[in-house]
Amino acid sequence: MLSSTADHLFWMSRYVERAENTARMLSVTQETALLPQSRDAAVQSWRSVLSISELVPDYVARYGDIVPEKVLEFMVVDPLNRSSIYSCLREARENARAVRGALTTEVWETHNLTWLELNRNIRDGRFQRDPARFFEWVKHRSHLARGVALGTMLQNEAFHFLRLGTFLERADNTARLLDVQFHALDSQGKTQGDGVPGPASQLPALSPAGGNVSAGKSVPGGRSHTRAYYHWVTLLRSVSASEVYRQVYRDVINPRRVADLLILRSDMPRSLHACMVEVCRNLNSVANEQSARTQRKAGRLLADLQFGSIEEILSNGLHAYLVQFLERINELGAGISRDFLVHH
Repeated sequence: MLSSTADHLFWMSRYVERAENTARMLSVTQETALLPQSRDAAVQSWRSVLSISELVPDYVARYGDIVPEKVLEFMVVDPLNRSSIYSCLREARENARAVRGALTTEVWETHNLTWLELNRNIRDGRFQRDPARFFEWVKHRSHLARGVALGTMLQNEAFHFLRLGTFLERADNTARLLDVQFHALDSQGKTQGDGVPGPASQLPALSPAGGNVSAGKSVPGGRSHTRAYYHWVTLLRSVSASEVYRQVYRDVINPRRVADLLILRSDMPRSLHACMVEVCRNLNSVANEQSARTQRKAGRLLADLQFGSIEEILSNGLHAYLVQFLERINELGAGISRDFLVHH
């Protein structure tokens, strides 16, 4: 396959996944903002949305103070923000248009219609009137794009580059989300005495009633524990994992188990482990003479997730682990670009 074709397919799927991930985070942040909380806590929630994509400096330079309406504008419709939903779906459509011959008619029409409907939604003010419904629409179009590709495309190199882009982007986003959210609650704990993110022995189960749960007994924890509980629920909902958590653990929210679910569970679709299984599988399917080094890096990363334990990760520091994971994911992306794609 031509490197330019592989490049367009890879980035087309990454941009669709990025748009969905942004919609997920904005949706749960907006819903959480309706809960009683201090002004500082509300500002921190919206700052976290920007922090996940490392966009705080860009936002502040253009918009100034953190204001929910401005953050929404910046992350949804701002064409100058390359990580906005608008920019991501525009780039996905342009990459699809460049390789129409490698796509089925259904896949191309899905991307083209998404772009046309996006512009219509913005022009008619539908996003401003009902952001929650708009975010659901973005998620639906992302699901549709993946489903149509899976159901209509020949599973050849073109298909594998699509899948490779999807799961590399998803792994990156899940790691960023975990890191920012744990760090945010850690900062609150240092100032309010929550003591939530830390060694595994210091991660209490949390109940919505305003206390932590230990040995089946509720211990009064005040408003800070209530806030911590909804913080973890928000994190799970942002990756469609709240129902999965209940199915797997059948227990109250426990931060250690949240981390375990989103890092090491291979049967959780958005976990780091599940993403790396797909990355390695599709990377091996498109392997060439130059890609052995990149395959080894991907295999090592997958092995660490297969044989790692959450206790070890937490004892060494979750932030340090996730920073290292993101560095390795970036190296992997650079290796894929070097071995298969157009050099930008």
